[in-house]
Amino acid sequence: MLARIFPDRFVPVLLATILFASVLPVRGDAVPIAQGLSTAAIVLLFFLNGVRLPRDEVLHGIRNWKLQGSALAFCFGAMALLGLAAQAAMAPLLPATLALGFLFLGILPSTVQSATAASSLAGGNVAASVVAAALLNLSGVALSPLLFALLAGSAGEIHGEAVLRIVSILLLPFVVGQVVQRWLRPWVLAHRGLATVMDRTAIAIAVYVAFSAAVVAGIWGLLDGREIALVLVAVAVLLALSFGGAWALGGLLNLARPDRITLLFSGAQKSIAVGAPLAATLFPPAIAGMVLVPILVYHMAQLILSAWIAPGLNKKPAGARRQEV
Repeated sequence: MLARIFPDRFVPVLLATILFASVLPVRGDAVPIAQGLSTAAIVLLFFLNGVRLPRDEVLHGIRNWKLQGSALAFCFGAMALLGLAAQAAMAPLLPATLALGFLFLGILPSTVQSATAASSLAGGNVAASVVAAALLNLSGVALSPLLFALLAGSAGEIHGEAVLRIVSILLLPFVVGQVVQRWLRPWVLAHRGLATVMDRTAIAIAVYVAFSAAVVAGIWGLLDGREIALVLVAVAVLLALSFGGAWALGGLLNLARPDRITLLFSGAQKSIAVGAPLAATLFPPAIAGMVLVPILVYHMAQLILSAWIAPGLNKKPAGARRQEV
């Protein structure tokens, strides 16, 4: 039953993390220790991403410029504008930092593992999915903070300390991972299960620490049932527009069906693996937890939606797929 409700096992992990932070948030003298642990986990996460993302495959796969270019444009262009529109629509109805979270959601890169897994399950171009995920995340390390600063106005001002944290906590470990990729990537690929556990543990720690600060600052006192419902409705609309828009764009570009499926999941999914660390880097702890609410809801919803629609996309008769290609 749980497998049907939560097709991806990370969904209940995130739900449990939020619940645990709500009941037992980090307080007092434990806060600096928890923040240090969260920073270490983020550094490890981005180092592993640097080791794992296939630089050579990205350079080779860029030759499929139609697919990879449309994925970049949709993920960082169309989705950023959708996030900006959602922020504007929600600003009169929600606390300002919560509404800002919709813009923050829009500028994030795509997921890596779940987008590739969904594309594979749906009969998409798996090799192109790996390249798209890598290219989007390579670009997102630098592009996401810049887009946020550009679109968020005064709320998105990135000061020198934040720039230093982005470079030292996110970019530098990622670059080091790319440098040592030649030696460590075979080990990481041979131990995918362990690497996935390490990834998800790091994300859960970052979410727990950020959400704990928001709980201590009174997030559940600031949000009532109406506002939570508004967040859910706004995320549902964003999901419909993002998945529908990515699928429609693939049709307009006359992409082969496997490439169209790759564009669907690579373009419409958003990464909490980048979102949680970036929020912890850009915002004070009490604000970061509130900003993360939309991406937390969106991330869990996209995993469930992708797991449900992917098998249906793969059920189309082989003859019909050949005709489209």
